Amino acid sequence: MLDTSEQTLNPVPETPARALGFPAVPLNYDEEEELTPEKRAELFGHYEESLRSLGEGEIVRGTVLAVDEKEVLVDVGFKSEGVIALSEFPDPGSIKVGQIIDVFLEKMENQDGLIVLSKQRADFVRVWDKVKEAHDKGEVVEGRLVRKIKGGVVVDLYGVEAFLPGSQIALRQVQNVDSLLGQNVSVKIIKLNKRRRNIVVSRRAVLEQERDRMKSSILKDLAKDQIREGVVKNITDFGAFVDLGGIDGLLHITDMSWGRVSHPSEVAKIGDRVRVKVLNFDPEKERISLGLKQLEPYPWEGVDEKYKVGDRIKGRVVSITDYGAFVELEKGVEGLIHVSEMSWTRHVRHPSKVVNIGDVIEAVVLKVDKANEKISLGLKQIEPDPWLTLDEKYPPGMRVKGKVRNLTNFGAFVELEEGIDGLVHVSDMSWTKRVAHPSEVLKKGETVEVVILSIDKEHRRISLGLKQVGEDPWPQLAEQFPSGMELSGTINRLFDRGAIVDLGNGIEGFVPLSQLGIDDLKRPNDAFETGEPLTMKVTRVDVPNHRLILSVKAWLAEQDDIALAEWTSRRNQVRAKIAANPPAEEPSESRGAAKGDAVPEE
Repeated sequence: MLDTSEQTLNPVPETPARALGFPAVPLNYDEEEELTPEKRAELFGHYEESLRSLGEGEIVRGTVLAVDEKEVLVDVGFKSEGVIALSEFPDPGSIKVGQIIDVFLEKMENQDGLIVLSKQRADFVRVWDKVKEAHDKGEVVEGRLVRKIKGGVVVDLYGVEAFLPGSQIALRQVQNVDSLLGQNVSVKIIKLNKRRRNIVVSRRAVLEQERDRMKSSILKDLAKDQIREGVVKNITDFGAFVDLGGIDGLLHITDMSWGRVSHPSEVAKIGDRVRVKVLNFDPEKERISLGLKQLEPYPWEGVDEKYKVGDRIKGRVVSITDYGAFVELEKGVEGLIHVSEMSWTRHVRHPSKVVNIGDVIEAVVLKVDKANEKISLGLKQIEPDPWLTLDEKYPPGMRVKGKVRNLTNFGAFVELEEGIDGLVHVSDMSWTKRVAHPSEVLKKGETVEVVILSIDKEHRRISLGLKQVGEDPWPQLAEQFPSGMELSGTINRLFDRGAIVDLGNGIEGFVPLSQLGIDDLKRPNDAFETGEPLTMKVTRVDVPNHRLILSVKAWLAEQDDIALAEWTSRRNQVRAKIAANPPAEEPSESRGAAKGDAVPEE
């Protein structure tokens, strides 16, 4: 048997350099000469220095010895192993024990006595020339979106990591970056830093380049009235922007549908592919107006034949305004029911009191204006007009009861039935008293008995009388107040033509300006006060006009000197008081008189 004990005991040293294919470091010693510790340390110092000069900063090949949750142990054939963080590997799950990999030798030994290695730097150095060449030439390269990080996405480019900023992912901000992960995309290298191993890429630059190419192509071929396909890119309140392939066109809300569109999102959504018609094109400003409804037939064509005046039609209420309601008769064709055409009898203050959006209603065609795309509809015309036969139901002279619905300066509106009101004018509220405001006689909401005076069917007006419920007292008053009778009363009102005097028991008399007893008097309120007592004589009773005419002048003519002196003194006191405190302007005759109140001259 071959004796190998000596060879086993004294083997030829297998240095790490020899394992890597490097020439062995000459030790220059006699094999039989025994090395001292000092000599051995010196020789190994030369050996390590030789390894350092050959290895640091270079790519070497190593074997994976072990893999744990955080690190990979690699043997590169030197006196100690190296450790690489597992995160440096693009696909950590594919690393297996015994696998041969290229690594970058950063440092021969760290504080733990291990070789400092880097997988990422090895990959970076290996592809650097390729990356730099693509950057210098502006070439488009392909990378894979690996993971999302702060500010952007990591891209696997030739096996090394590059940074794709969020602003460079697409032409516009991407809402969901996660949906892009794992995809292969074309990018341009826009920034390099070898020392920091920093590569910045842009997908937007590639997309812009492609868009400009397509834009130039489209601008050459684009023309008015063309039919094009595009993708809805953005939606605003006034329309949608459609990408025609490198250039955008505006699809305005008014050109989306012949029907009513409240918001563009009702017709189109971002990402939709649509066929549109080029309505207008300005090559210099690169503005394109698009239409969608123009691809459909014009709905108003022949509408005057389809909808004739007097026809009853059905439609859906699609919009309500202060002045009426719009009813869709068919897609793109709407008619308006004006608020005045909603009820024969009701006082409709707003259309929403009668109809609601979405209601399907029946109406009558009142007018068709095809040129201006307008159809007038009537809702009340569905039912007979009650005013046509109202005089038969309420003949003049008939007594009825009604509710006081409203009070105005000139009278009171009394509701006879739902939607049917009549007016009681202030002049028809009392036989004997001049009523300045209806609130002196009536209250809103109370039920009163009135008499039908007249009905104007053409203007839809009913005149009512309150005083006519009782007998006219003026024939008896003519006997009660004979001419020359002395009366006392209180001034109720003063106006330019004279004074109204309250005689009590709801009876009023009129003293003309010329009969107030002062010859040079221009205005009654210069010498008299409201609420002041007066003594007068009856001049006459005007039965037809329901007036009791009185005279202070006639009474003064029969008084003695003492009474006249007292009268004159009283007037002077009143004049001085009025001059010191001028009263507010009294209503003129025209404003103070009620309907039909002609103040008599005397």
